[in-house]
Amino acid sequence: MTAPEHPASVMAYIGLGSNLANPRAQVRRAMDELAALPGCTLCLRSSLYATPPLGPVAQPEFVNAVVSLATTLTPLELLAALQGLEREHGRVRDGTRWGPRTLDLDLLIFDELQLQLPGLIVPHPELAKRSFVLVPLAEIAPVRLLIPGHGRLQDLLAALPDRDAPRRLPETAAAAAAVPGPQAPA
Repeated sequence: MTAPEHPASVMAYIGLGSNLANPRAQVRRAMDELAALPGCTLCLRSSLYATPPLGPVAQPEFVNAVVSLATTLTPLELLAALQGLEREHGRVRDGTRWGPRTLDLDLLIFDELQLQLPGLIVPHPELAKRSFVLVPLAEIAPVRLLIPGHGRLQDLLAALPDRDAPRRLPETAAAAAAVPGPQAPA
């Protein structure tokens, strides 16, 4: 009898963002939850960055970060897991684009894959234009990372306007405080 084959893991990069309900703690808690996903191993996590919100809605600034995961999940399985974590954090998808949210998890890069499906495009279609993604990604990714369909990370960073740079947040004990999980009904 032979041992069952285990699928080889691939590297995925996940963008995290929050601007509601203690955003720093939301992002930190989500990082820990990503580390606990079945079929995933958290490899690296970036610093936290403050970023002005996109879009026309008046809202608080975002806290953003990027993590790398070694995963045996398929892209659709990983997307489903990410959306499950968003729901656990109280994320409501009501069709509002660029609105405030408790947690936003984006599948940025999945190995060398280029994929276009309803509900999932990999690499993330806006990745190359977003400093709040590229700056934390550059903190944890190999310097010569080739983003399929977009080019080298270092070249994308060099093309960003300086005025768009996100502000790195200081590490503090208060910033590391955990957000309580969902409350059980009384």
